[in-house]
Amino acid sequence: MNQAQHRPFKQVDVFTAQPYRGNPVAVVLDGSDRSDDEMQRFARWTNLSETTFLLPPHSPEADYRVRIFTPGGELPFAGHPTLGSCHAWLEHGGRPRHSGFVVQECEVGLVHLRREGARLAFRAPPLRRGAADPAALAPVLAALGLASGDVLAAQVLDNGPVWLGLLLAQPETVLRLAPDHAQLARLGQKVGVAALYRDADGSGHHLEVRGFAAPIGVPEDPVTGSLNAGLAQWLIEEGRLPDHYVAAQGACLERAGRVHVQRDGQGQVWVGGDCVSCITGTVLF
Repeated sequence: MNQAQHRPFKQVDVFTAQPYRGNPVAVVLDGSDRSDDEMQRFARWTNLSETTFLLPPHSPEADYRVRIFTPGGELPFAGHPTLGSCHAWLEHGGRPRHSGFVVQECEVGLVHLRREGARLAFRAPPLRRGAADPAALAPVLAALGLASGDVLAAQVLDNGPVWLGLLLAQPETVLRLAPDHAQLARLGQKVGVAALYRDADGSGHHLEVRGFAAPIGVPEDPVTGSLNAGLAQWLIEEGRLPDHYVAAQGACLERAGRVHVQRDGQGQVWVGGDCVSCITGTVLF
């Protein structure tokens, strides 16, 4: 076991331009020579929804490799850690191999990121989705305090993380939810709920989102990139949302996350947001 040393570190607030209103991610900019157990222990210590460790890439196409840990385990991909890690890497002096984009390596493969003005956006990984099993859906609705009539549609969304996506009839219902997180943890089910706003021009956003992830030690995630990527690919494809929209998430946790979604001319969905570094220094790891 290698001795702990001081390593460069940033804590980045993601999906917000205003500090402390988005979703923070802890980024250790040099995760080399540390074991899985040490990474997991550090992630539990930060007590954030995700902590990332940057490493030299295996692929010659990638700029860096990232490992993503929640308090409860490692993820193959996650959205806000992808944006926050890229922001931290660039701010720390990272120089992309390719003009115009950054390539991140993680367990799901290579993830491309691009600048959209002051924002970063990641190319949504391929989505596997299918109808939810009614027998499995019923106890989840009970844990959320929902009736079947509250749900317009349900899909299993898999882009590395697996979410049960629920489209509800009213944004107010999304915001009123008070889930039984212990029961969701027992069911082993991460759940994303969303509802469309009828007057997007008046509200400034089209979709209200909440993400519940008790099985990985995060009762409610403030703002969730992987979930929003899956929702976008599902709901745009079905014609429920336009090719370019903004999702709001985090209101029930006193956050004001904004997720900027765009489907380009080739049908590729990009998920973007502002990032701001709130802590910069070193960490003993």
